[in-house]
Amino acid sequence: MAKVVFYEKPGCGTNARQKRLLEAAGHAVEARSLLTEPWTVERLEAFFRGLPVPSWFNPAAPGIKSGAVDPRTFSGPQALALMVEEPLFIRRPLIEVEGARCAGFDGPLVQGLVGHSLTGQTAELPQGCSHRHAPCPAPAAVLAGEVTS
Repeated sequence: MAKVVFYEKPGCGTNARQKRLLEAAGHAVEARSLLTEPWTVERLEAFFRGLPVPSWFNPAAPGIKSGAVDPRTFSGPQALALMVEEPLFIRRPLIEVEGARCAGFDGPLVQGLVGHSLTGQTAELPQGCSHRHAPCPAPAAVLAGEVTS
């Protein structure tokens, strides 16, 4: 099977379920922190090609949930600059497999990786934040090891 580089928010329950699906499909998953990866505009842009700019954003990011940031108002270069500065705005996971890249867990690349393992199942691929009643832990707490899930 394939080696999958999986950029995640450490401690995210949804990302953990997504990684398990990839592993169950027989892939080797190399998890990396989306928050500490040294992003550049050029490198980040490769994950979003062909997608409308608002879909590049993580809708669960605190700035978006509060209304302080409206993804519909950003040009591509503006969105990338913001995401390089503050990675919490990046839609996750970012996935890289044999030179192919995507953002999110719902596109053709992901379907190709795990679609066969979902045959006959009614469950959809996990998307969005799995914390229904409580906000996700602060990134600083996750990075400091104070929170693990």
